Amino acid sequence: MAQAPSIKANTAAQPESSTGLWPWVGGVGLLIACALVYLPALNGSFLWDDNAHVTRPELRSLEGLARIWFELGATQQYYPVLHSAFWVEHRIWGDSVFGYHIWNVFLHTLSAGLIVGLMRRLTIRGAWLAGFIFAVHPVCVESVAWISEQKNTLSTAFYLLAMLAYLRFDQLSGRSSENDKPDSNRWRFYALASVLFLLAALTKTVTVTLPAALLVIFWWQRGRLTRRDITPLLPWFVFSIAAGLMTAWVERNYIGASGEAFDLNLWQRTLLAGQIVWFYFGKLIWPADLMFIYPRWDMTVTTIGHYLGLASALGALVVLWKVRHRSRAPLATALLFGGTLFPALGFFNVFPFQFSYVADHFQYLASIAVIVAGSAGLVLLGEKFIPKQTWISISASVCLLLTLAIVSNQQSRHYRDNITLYRTTLAQNPA
Repeated sequence: MAQAPSIKANTAAQPESSTGLWPWVGGVGLLIACALVYLPALNGSFLWDDNAHVTRPELRSLEGLARIWFELGATQQYYPVLHSAFWVEHRIWGDSVFGYHIWNVFLHTLSAGLIVGLMRRLTIRGAWLAGFIFAVHPVCVESVAWISEQKNTLSTAFYLLAMLAYLRFDQLSGRSSENDKPDSNRWRFYALASVLFLLAALTKTVTVTLPAALLVIFWWQRGRLTRRDITPLLPWFVFSIAAGLMTAWVERNYIGASGEAFDLNLWQRTLLAGQIVWFYFGKLIWPADLMFIYPRWDMTVTTIGHYLGLASALGALVVLWKVRHRSRAPLATALLFGGTLFPALGFFNVFPFQFSYVADHFQYLASIAVIVAGSAGLVLLGEKFIPKQTWISISASVCLLLTLAIVSNQQSRHYRDNITLYRTTLAQNPA
């Protein structure tokens, strides 16, 4: 089957240079953009449950570090890599809020740069546009400006690094098959990818969707999956299932994600999933009216709106499946987006569901799929309709990025302190 032409490009079609000065200029640009966007929050205070994440006094010793790893309940969630990172950070800058904020901004910038590298590895158009959109998109503000959500920024960096390492392993495995000669270097990349995947999963469990995401990418590239694609990922899938079940158990038994507030049957949860997917997609496309705690939908009484969300989501998948022969990219994007969101679609209880079924930080990782596809699509449209007017495409991209950055800067002001955050939330959501 043909490659996905809507987002693939040959090397000559991409003006960015992969070597020399320009990658460094782009990286500095990403860092400056993130710093300016999040400047209002850099000196903000601890928020909401930050004190439960930043290392508590009884855990600041070496014995406390051991408890982080081997004692369930010692930390708010069993994310030992995250809390080990907080442990190290407290040793460096103590209770200085600025240190935690600037580190979160750096991790977010790193992930934006890794998106650029990943797209260039996969020869997808619009790599730098996607990196900058992710860097300044308003739905990311909650994850970057809220110290507790370092679980997002750190785990995403590990996730993207693991993906890059695994893609290199896959590339070397393909060369070995063609030459019928084993390449020992490829297993070094497999080991590196496995370690990075483990670090990501022990930082935040949503990253256990990585092996499924890799299979979607391979299907998008090749049109089919073979034993060579699936077999190396089987240990990852086993670990993913175990980690997911353990996290669900911890949420119920240690964090309190049980009781009347979570009492939904399977059908109600399925209807909820249809609404959640469209909610997040809508906020990515039109990031207006973002808030810290959204109104909680009443799923105990089903309405026509609940059914429309599920029906339209299933209908969209059917349409994308039928057009896969023309381009597999749209279906791959939908599978990556929905698959990465799956842990937060309502099928599993998570503690924040008692306040709202949706939150911006739940789609931090999943948003990458839509941002990558959207950026590639915008570049493709520019090449098709205004191929000789590059300045128009550049001007439109700059306007888009400036608009997103301004909205994000305004949004980050809400995260300066608890009083500002609560007053803003109550004004938007009085209930």
